[in-house]
Amino acid sequence: MIRIAGFAAVLCALTIAAPALSRETAPMTAQDLVTMPRLGAPVASHDGRYAVYPVTTTDSDSYARTTQFYLRDLSGTDAQAVALDLGGAAGSPAFGADGWLYFLSDRAGADGAERSRVWRIAVGPAGAASAPEQVTQVSAAVTGFALSPDGQRIALFGDIARDCPTFGCDTENGGARHLPGPGDGRLYDADDGFVRHWDTWETPGVFARVFAFDLIDGKVTGEGIPLDGPAGADSLVGDTPTRPFGGGEDVAWAPDGSGVYFAARRSDASEPTSTNIDIWWNGLSGMSPVNLTAANAATDTLPAPSPDGKWLAWAAMARPGYEADRLVIHLRDLASGETRTLTQDFDRSFGSLAWTPDSRWLVATAQDVLDTPAFRIDPATGQVEELDLMAGNEAHIGNLVPLSGDRLLFTRDSIGAPPELFLSQDWQQAMPLTEIAGRHLGRLVPIVTRRFSFAGADGATVWGQITKLDGHDGPMPAILYVHGGPQGSFNDGWSTRWNPRVVASQGYAVVSVDFHGSTGYGQAFTDAINRDWGGKPLEDLQTGLAAALALDPQIDGTRACAMGASYGGYMMNWIAGQWPDRFDCLVQHDGLFDMRSFYYATEELWFPRWDFGGSYSANPQAYEKWNPVHHVDKWKTPMLVVTGQKDFRVPYTQALGAFTALQERGVPAQLLVFPEENHWVLGAKNSLQWHETVFDWLDRWLGEE
Repeated sequence: MIRIAGFAAVLCALTIAAPALSRETAPMTAQDLVTMPRLGAPVASHDGRYAVYPVTTTDSDSYARTTQFYLRDLSGTDAQAVALDLGGAAGSPAFGADGWLYFLSDRAGADGAERSRVWRIAVGPAGAASAPEQVTQVSAAVTGFALSPDGQRIALFGDIARDCPTFGCDTENGGARHLPGPGDGRLYDADDGFVRHWDTWETPGVFARVFAFDLIDGKVTGEGIPLDGPAGADSLVGDTPTRPFGGGEDVAWAPDGSGVYFAARRSDASEPTSTNIDIWWNGLSGMSPVNLTAANAATDTLPAPSPDGKWLAWAAMARPGYEADRLVIHLRDLASGETRTLTQDFDRSFGSLAWTPDSRWLVATAQDVLDTPAFRIDPATGQVEELDLMAGNEAHIGNLVPLSGDRLLFTRDSIGAPPELFLSQDWQQAMPLTEIAGRHLGRLVPIVTRRFSFAGADGATVWGQITKLDGHDGPMPAILYVHGGPQGSFNDGWSTRWNPRVVASQGYAVVSVDFHGSTGYGQAFTDAINRDWGGKPLEDLQTGLAAALALDPQIDGTRACAMGASYGGYMMNWIAGQWPDRFDCLVQHDGLFDMRSFYYATEELWFPRWDFGGSYSANPQAYEKWNPVHHVDKWKTPMLVVTGQKDFRVPYTQALGAFTALQERGVPAQLLVFPEENHWVLGAKNSLQWHETVFDWLDRWLGEE
């Protein structure tokens, strides 16, 4: 890799603060976090002249959320953004080749019914918009869309019965064959695959499907061509976009509009154990699609055809069944069909992928230590260059949109500040285009984040961060943050859920450690947690906390709590039995408590099978070696247990088990259950309650009498 500019220091300090608007500042509260305006992903016009971006605001009294879209002229750095009137609630904007702005809205259509459809408006340079025009007249709700680059076609996404040849039709039981009646019981067959996934019970026979339509004068015509082909014994049956997190990145038109590349995984009895997502091609012939990556039994994703129509790039994993394997960029010559890997020798995993408009470069993002920078990749040689787009640390760069004239539009966020929009010209450091949260941050006490490294398990270099109030006098109790995944990272990025800044603003020093298993340090480091959940990671956490205390004498290690979710929640249960004398309290959110019952109740079985070397029946020793339930006799640390009833990844019964163990042993404990939340707490009021409950718990055990 050639590094144009990057971060290579062993130890550095960075104070993150917005310019103060007054001399009066206050610590950031949970109310501030919940109501802070949120910038969404930008979209750009085909000529690169304009960008449209959403800003979501939350009412400070009702906590209702509304989204406003803004138009920004990119031809000058001093241009002012103007609000767009889309005629009501809207989402998922995209510019068409005709210059119109297309979007989704569930307002009433020409038939008087309210359901999600595609609309469009003509946008003037000053933001003046025409009256919205209805684009789609299909009978089913549209959940997403993709416009062909030539402006002649549109692909519509929706939940459609697999035996339905059109975008919405009357089928037997309305596609709900799992509801045979006369009661409301759901009946599933063993061959159906997923029974429930993430936070939703499955509807056998109904899938996320994509249909391609002609687009004439801004109106959808015809019945559409299903990209998964006609129904039949050998047909493709699966979800596009992929579930539960797939989106528009799973669907890509050929530049000339002749067909569509899309990602899908077969939905059958093996789906809960399979990570075999493939890239498919449908040339709009009405026939079954062609699997372009059938030779790879692992994940293939992010299809990206070059604008000149010569190449198809995508990201692929190599090991079947492993959801955190390294994503390597591949390239296919569309004329010859020859394929090759581009970034095999670059030991980072790419999470996004896009071409420059001239097809000269691929631009991608990947975690690297505690940052997520952007990289420029030469498709001819595979040479990877890290771009220096920000003064100081790159922190977290996302939503990357290459524009003509060697320009890059992107968002950047950090532990200290939410996302803002930036524009880079000639691959140089970028200029800010927005200040969505700056006015709010300006009235808050700034924080300082310090990066540090230490020798962890097996002598490996492990990185961590300390976040605390800047200029605070006196000692600060320690909070050890443990991230989930476990193949993940707390890196230098903003979060609306596990936010170090809002916790540090309560007067605590937040210490996070990217233990063995974390991402951004090479695939071997990520793989190191395999079958070692409670081994090297716990050693890294223990050593990392000690290193942070030695580095910063202001941190009061005699007053300390630990908290984490998902794998971090598992680690709270593990710490309770393996490190019971260290902490004054624990906060355990959606944590695994009993590995055997977890295995038989979770949904994506490829995850435990990889991390523990097979199914529970095939390798019970690996599960039981790291099972917290075997060590509850040593539990004595007060614990707050949090769970969501719609969490199907770590079912809420795991939380009930941990809470029962605490009750039986007489350990001080609380149980917080969110009936409508999944693995994450997303609702505004629920987020506020989560934070207030956590802060009360921390203050109870760390506050001075």
